Amino acid sequence: MTNQLDLDLFEGILNKIENKVDYADIRVSDSQNTAITMKDGKVQEIRSGSDFGTVIRVLKNGAWGSAFTTELSRMDKVVETALKLVKSLKSDVELADVEAKVDSVKSKAQIKPSHVSIEEKKDLMNEVNQAATIEKIVSTTVSYVDAEGKSLFLNTEGTSITNEESRVAVFLNAVAAEEDMIQFGHGSIGGARGFEVLQKEDIEKFGRKAADKAVRLLNASKPPSGTFPVILDCELTGVFIHEAVGHASEADLILQNDSILKGKMGTQIGSELVTIIDDASMDAFGYYPYDAEGVKTSENVLVKNGMLVSLLSSRESAAKLGISSSGNARSRVGDQPIVRMSNTYLKPGDMKFEELIEDMANGIYLKGSRGGQVDTGKGIFQFNAAESFMIENGEVKDPLRDVSLSGNILEILNKVNGVGSDFKLSIGFCGKGGQTAPVGDGGPHVRVSEATVGGAM
Repeated sequence: MTNQLDLDLFEGILNKIENKVDYADIRVSDSQNTAITMKDGKVQEIRSGSDFGTVIRVLKNGAWGSAFTTELSRMDKVVETALKLVKSLKSDVELADVEAKVDSVKSKAQIKPSHVSIEEKKDLMNEVNQAATIEKIVSTTVSYVDAEGKSLFLNTEGTSITNEESRVAVFLNAVAAEEDMIQFGHGSIGGARGFEVLQKEDIEKFGRKAADKAVRLLNASKPPSGTFPVILDCELTGVFIHEAVGHASEADLILQNDSILKGKMGTQIGSELVTIIDDASMDAFGYYPYDAEGVKTSENVLVKNGMLVSLLSSRESAAKLGISSSGNARSRVGDQPIVRMSNTYLKPGDMKFEELIEDMANGIYLKGSRGGQVDTGKGIFQFNAAESFMIENGEVKDPLRDVSLSGNILEILNKVNGVGSDFKLSIGFCGKGGQTAPVGDGGPHVRVSEATVGGAM
């Protein structure tokens, strides 16, 4: 792996071309990945392999030229291609100023995934499957993924960063059936570390929780429709914050006039209980120490006490908006970096769960997510909860199934009137512009004074 990341070689390339361009950077990635799929206790697929790639970007006359290769021996050709592409182009690209960094970041993994056998990984998946195989569960799918590698970033401004990364995750889908009714339970565990993350989990509890959820939904009632006070659990809070607020705060969408938050910087967009943070530097699934443009990451408060105070940006989008880059340019090597979230969450408050529901005479408790849709430009959303419960006179009562939550993003933010003291981050992958990135999202339990609830679409 190390031989592919020849620092002297890539520094030499940049030195040769820096007088021919206004800016240039090189990204190199050398990684190995494993993906295993188990269906009903039987392994269906194992994919394991290595990936190497390097991309050079050059900026001249406000236009980008870039070229990519998976073969180190073709670097001279790649550089020549990038310079040719940009030679006849003109555009308006500028980059926000950032501090040059020289750094070497070591992996946080205690047990590297590559040091764990396929058999041991399969054994853990079997444990998950066995824990989820309870009465009325008719099918299970367990997916394991890991990625481990080393990357290099260099630019003509003096930044030089090497970074070791490791990430593991297990996903479970359990299907329950009874007569003509089918319901689903989902779960996920993992982190931006090594295999020890999974070893520390209570696998029995993880598998059983998803299965119990699916079985419980078989006897759940259809939800009432109308406007109710609602409680969102940690997971659904995270999904709402990610989809409805996180994407809307991405600078490229604002520049494309596709965000309800355009023009709202410094204004109140939610209740004073709402503080929303994106933090790539925290120990969670969306962790990365530097973004794809070599910008160091840190906690970025997007909304403080209901006021929009920051955005997610790349160097290019930040320059267009006259702000500093937030370090949210992300992509795989070979793709153009675009503005992405990392670990996005609602900051906890000081209320216990019992306090959130004690004054609720007739409300609904929504837990987990089964997908949905958001229009960031119009500022509207519709999510499907994984499971829900009626709340009557301050007590959680009968389970409900196929419940949807919909409304206007800003109206919901302004109707947050209770924020729990608990906290949980979920793991997942976010898609945007044909690219997929690992992310974390979450927060505490949250109370909304009124929201539109109905049957899931």
